[in-house]
Amino acid sequence: ADNEIVSSLPLQMSLYFNVYFFPFWWLSTVVMLHLKYPVLSDYYKFILITIMILASLLEIIRLYLGYMGNLQEKVPELAGFWLLTLLLQLPIILFLLFNEGLKIQPLERAVNIIFALFLTFQVIAAFVTLKRMVNKLATHFHLNEFDQMEERPVPGFYSSGQEERPVSMAGWGPT
Repeated sequence: ADNEIVSSLPLQMSLYFNVYFFPFWWLSTVVMLHLKYPVLSDYYKFILITIMILASLLEIIRLYLGYMGNLQEKVPELAGFWLLTLLLQLPIILFLLFNEGLKIQPLERAVNIIFALFLTFQVIAAFVTLKRMVNKLATHFHLNEFDQMEERPVPGFYSSGQEERPVSMAGWGPT
């Protein structure tokens, strides 16, 4: 049980395909932004450029944390991946998918739907994997604590709190 692997193969496969999908998503989003840029209002121009920069940086960090957290079974990295996905990347993609003020084109809608599906699956898979990793670490921690207690027992830890007194041979009281 100590050598049990708790990494998630479905999560790793999703991350792998996401690495190859992201450049396609980025390129198609930049091309669509270039084509519709003249007809967008000034604040949507600013919002979209900011989102593209932010989403690109977040995706690189998120995928790195996902790979390291899952493959090396590191809880902090996987938790960071999960939080970035759930709290930042998924809302950004949903904004791009559902805000009609952005004059969404069919290609954008298609790639954003695929990206949202990747993110939704990764949120669920990472949560399940994190739960399994934390349970394994907690069990390992408790077993180590138990082993340490057996190696170095605390004096009087198992007694009822009273001093042991020698008993006479007759068994009727102290000697």
